[in-house]
Amino acid sequence: MSAAYRNQVVAALLVAGLLAGCASRPPREPAPTAPASTPAPADITAARQGRALKVIPEESLLTVLVFRGGPLGKAGHNHVIASHEMNGFAWVPEDISLASFEVHVPVGSFTIDEPALRAQEGPDFSADVPDSAREGTKKNMLSEPMLDGQRFPEMVLRSTHLEPVAGGVVAQVDVTVRGQARPVTVPLRYEMKGDALLVKGELSLKQTDLGLTPFSLLGGALRVEDEMRVKVSLVARGGE
Repeated sequence: MSAAYRNQVVAALLVAGLLAGCASRPPREPAPTAPASTPAPADITAARQGRALKVIPEESLLTVLVFRGGPLGKAGHNHVIASHEMNGFAWVPEDISLASFEVHVPVGSFTIDEPALRAQEGPDFSADVPDSAREGTKKNMLSEPMLDGQRFPEMVLRSTHLEPVAGGVVAQVDVTVRGQARPVTVPLRYEMKGDALLVKGELSLKQTDLGLTPFSLLGGALRVEDEMRVKVSLVARGGE
């Protein structure tokens, strides 16, 4: 397998493994009429209860771990996709079961295989990924057949219900990718420190949970595993 061909395969694997990665192209949706921007609480819904806390992008992090698979999987890499630019709001009333959040993730903000983040994920992510492979992967990831970043510049995570449990909450969340919302259950831990809300969560998520088809080549000999690992660390603070 040539280096150029292998890089193309790696890029295809990563793109397919992201939340919006799939082998088939969804139907075209109407193009957005305005670029994405940080929403204000009143712009989202009047039904939110509690104090509005704004997500601090530079203190928050979303990571998606994507895994290679198939008999020829060693030709690819496991990958770490990350965003340091989440924005949005959390609403926190006294009754935590009535709390809610809406978080927007610009798809153009995703980074591919930051060395520091790969090092944190252990031996499964110890292999070096060439710059050319990372650059090609992101270009393909944002292309029309995949995330289609021109028409769908962001993903949205919108809570619909929170159930208090020991150590945190279980959140029912609508995850919108390419304009299509899918329900996902997310366990979250939270802590209030002064005016700051700290939230952490981690879960396994399948592409098929979002109605997507995992990408594969050569009859599955080279493929992206259906299951991904998603981690979120979020900080939100009250404004003036």
